[in-house]
Amino acid sequence: MTAKGPSAEGGQPLAEGPGQEEGEAGSPEPAPRYKEPLNGEASAAEAGWRLQPGAGAGDGDGEQAAGTEPLQEKVAGSPQPAVPVPPEGGWGWVVMFASMWCNGSVFGIQNAFGLLFLSLLDTFGDPSDKHLRFKTAWVGSLSMGMIFFCSPIVSVFTDLYGCRKTATVGAAVAFIGLISSSFVKSLEPMYFTYGIVFGCGSSFAYQPSLVILGHYFKQRLGLVNGIVTAGSSVFTIVLPLLLTKLLPKIGLAHTLRVLSAFMFVLFLVGFTYKPLIPVSNHSKSSRRKLNIKKVFNVRIWKFLGYRIWAFGIPTALFGYFVPYVHLMKYVEETFQLSNEEVLLMCIGISSGVGRLLFGRVADYLPGAYKVFLQVASFFVIGLMSMMIPLCQNFGGLIAVCLFMGLFDGCFISIMAPVAFELVGAENVSQAIGFLLGLMSIPMTAGPPIAGFLRDSLGTYDLAFYLAGVPPMLGGAILCTVPWIQYKKRKREQELKVLAGETANKILDPDSKNLLVPGSGEPQKECASSI
Repeated sequence: MTAKGPSAEGGQPLAEGPGQEEGEAGSPEPAPRYKEPLNGEASAAEAGWRLQPGAGAGDGDGEQAAGTEPLQEKVAGSPQPAVPVPPEGGWGWVVMFASMWCNGSVFGIQNAFGLLFLSLLDTFGDPSDKHLRFKTAWVGSLSMGMIFFCSPIVSVFTDLYGCRKTATVGAAVAFIGLISSSFVKSLEPMYFTYGIVFGCGSSFAYQPSLVILGHYFKQRLGLVNGIVTAGSSVFTIVLPLLLTKLLPKIGLAHTLRVLSAFMFVLFLVGFTYKPLIPVSNHSKSSRRKLNIKKVFNVRIWKFLGYRIWAFGIPTALFGYFVPYVHLMKYVEETFQLSNEEVLLMCIGISSGVGRLLFGRVADYLPGAYKVFLQVASFFVIGLMSMMIPLCQNFGGLIAVCLFMGLFDGCFISIMAPVAFELVGAENVSQAIGFLLGLMSIPMTAGPPIAGFLRDSLGTYDLAFYLAGVPPMLGGAILCTVPWIQYKKRKREQELKVLAGETANKILDPDSKNLLVPGSGEPQKECASSI
């Protein structure tokens, strides 16, 4: 989604600013990437702004987060920034692979927690404790929940300090959390070191890896998101094999130290997040003056489609993380097998396929109709959760995990594209951040509740049956989003006809604002596009 319509020739964005009169001596030639403004004046943006990756004294100085307006001093006669056009490649491919490592290392470790869960039970567990699984499940749930709970805060820090600084500091905190976890001698400190510190650091490292992609890709954003999120699938395949070798040989403490090496590499790759930003001639102090409304963006809640989406997704996720935590223990108790890590590998493989496949499919679905892919995902995931207790053999569980992974990949890969459609590029950073924050509550509560049911009833059956209900309920709620977006577009088209404007955009009387299709609100014509 873009924050403005393309020009008639070539589809390039329009840059607007208080430039010099056309034909005036010394007027700079417009850069080939931008068109002249509609009022006939030549753009003077190139006189004071240039487009380059990582320019300036660090990415925090004037860096614009994906989907936000460039931060600038509103001074009469000052040049307005030319809008960066995503290069659809170049250094973006390096950024893509760095983001892929981030997704893999963060969620690969989270998804493999089922094996760490078994080791925690053996290392710190008391067999006489009736609520042992309930207490132990909180370690992984807190870690996963903190990733999402911190997301609204991370989005603000990303807007303030940029993707690079936010990601590298987060990776350093996650590294400290894992290293500290390797030295604890009981379960309770793990709540803080692994659950809170590691989870919080992972959150600060993860979200900028999604935001930075919008600086480099637009037409290929769905495909690139699919490739990046497939990183967690690759790690979900590899890490269970690694953990099954390491845990019996070197123990839990040394295994956590090995995993901390992944966070150290993540710290290094964070430096590749070079933003595409316009660099102004103003002083650093003037560029640091931030609009508080931009930092705490409440406009996203004015979009009805987003409000329903942000309610339906968390509703669907109460049972989402339950299989990742408890499936390994369920297999051990039910089938007395020692190769339960195969199920995690099956989820990882099919999830990777789903992310690549559905990420590309989403590029061809118009507007909010992408939501129907998430609806289908939740219905299938809910059904597969209910079928886990019905499987009579290990082969049936493999089939269930393959389907669950495939549609898990579908849900994950189109999260960002749906957000772009619902709130527009200008608001997408904090829209994703607030959604992930709302997701933290069900993601955290689900596994401990399932562990409590197992401790109380002596079986996981009811826990898996109940885990399948919320996804189906959330999917039903999401079905209303495309209809709401359709009604909004219909009203916008009626306004366009009444105003006698073109089918692409409506300019307001002073020709400085335009109505963005899909957003329903006037935007600055120089607003950033992703």
